[in-house]
Amino acid sequence: MSENKILGIGSRVRHPAFQEGVIIAVELAAYQVCFIQFGIKTVGKDYTQWEIIDAIETTESVSFSEAEKALAKILRAWSDISEVVPIGDKWKGGVLILKPGEAGLKEKEIPVETFFHKIIMVRDRLRVMEQRVNASKLDEEEKINLQQYITRIYGSLTTFNILFKNKEQQFIGEKSE
Repeated sequence: MSENKILGIGSRVRHPAFQEGVIIAVELAAYQVCFIQFGIKTVGKDYTQWEIIDAIETTESVSFSEAEKALAKILRAWSDISEVVPIGDKWKGGVLILKPGEAGLKEKEIPVETFFHKIIMVRDRLRVMEQRVNASKLDEEEKINLQQYITRIYGSLTTFNILFKNKEQQFIGEKSE
């Protein structure tokens, strides 16, 4: 439960049914709230059954751009949403051809962008796993063992670094001494 006060754009709330969300617009009688798992919902300003996680004071005017930046920052911090990772220019429009070693079987063509997107999804899920390991109640030795295993997985994926446009977004595995 929460006291009935006007919340500003960027306020974080926890709704009993929709879980965590962020206020993205304040209207005359309601809030537009973007819930991480359920999308954008309208919630009346007189609603008191949610928990206010982080209240942002209302301001006279907030530009859509400012609200969008605040929402993106919050969603990056609290969800599994991935960043936009550009593919290297030389790979745009390219095709990955899988040619079977067995005669008479048909080749399979996959757009390089589709393949790259799948690699990015694996990377983002590894990052989420890493965060969850760090936040878990495992003892430190177990956390270190899992972290080392995740690092070795990243190392196995360095083969795909040639597809990345930006070096800082590439996979990094164990450093050799």
